[in-house]
Amino acid sequence: MHKFLLSICLGIGLAFLAHGEEAVGDSVQTTYHMSGVTSVTNNGISVLPMFTLGKPAVIFDFSVGNERLAFEPQFRFSLEGKPWSFLFWFRYKVVNKSRFRFNVGAHPSVAFRTVNLFDAQGKSVSVLGNQQYIATEWIPTYVVNKHLTLGIYYLYSHGFTEGSTNNTHFLTLNAGISNVRVAKDTYLRFNPQVYMLKMDDKSGYYFTETLILSNTNSPFSISSVVNKKLNSEIAGDDFLWNVSLIYSFNKKLKRFF
Repeated sequence: MHKFLLSICLGIGLAFLAHGEEAVGDSVQTTYHMSGVTSVTNNGISVLPMFTLGKPAVIFDFSVGNERLAFEPQFRFSLEGKPWSFLFWFRYKVVNKSRFRFNVGAHPSVAFRTVNLFDAQGKSVSVLGNQQYIATEWIPTYVVNKHLTLGIYYLYSHGFTEGSTNNTHFLTLNAGISNVRVAKDTYLRFNPQVYMLKMDDKSGYYFTETLILSNTNSPFSISSVVNKKLNSEIAGDDFLWNVSLIYSFNKKLKRFF
């Protein structure tokens, strides 16, 4: 299975290098974007319990690509500077209509964990270990209007290092409620979702809500995430929450040749 997922990663990556050229007169125009988000949070939360840090963290998200393809690495660290997890997404917009959108993606990733081992003298020492994964995602979305979107998100992850979860299935039903004006140039966005998580032979159901407050004249925004366990066999806290300060930038580049 992991060879199949790796081939998807490589295929999307090769398509990224080849796609995005658009004829303009006698020349060819290629439009690229470069964007990034830096988040500082009081509590590093992942919707997958095995990846939740549970303490203050900083997250760096980057995206470079064209109108259809993007390479989107994410680097997560604790505020102490220890790596939390690294993800290397390749994402492709299969359908990008005004009403219906369908995106796919794949990534290799590394999750870091501190483990206690014993040295030759029998003393306990802390060592930073890692677990390697590869995953794919499938994201159909329907745009109801400028304020509401409805969608499904499915992710399959395979761990192939000792001690990692072999097979993870993550399926959500979600909504996006955006452009809710609260003051001049200041808006709220809500992203509620219910999801099913299955990790090897254990499964569970959860609810999560993301709230983002932003201003169109500022690169900074504030977000909050709450995650509530509804019914689950998977270890982890019944309720998680955080608050994050976010800085964003977005640049577009055009090349003619």
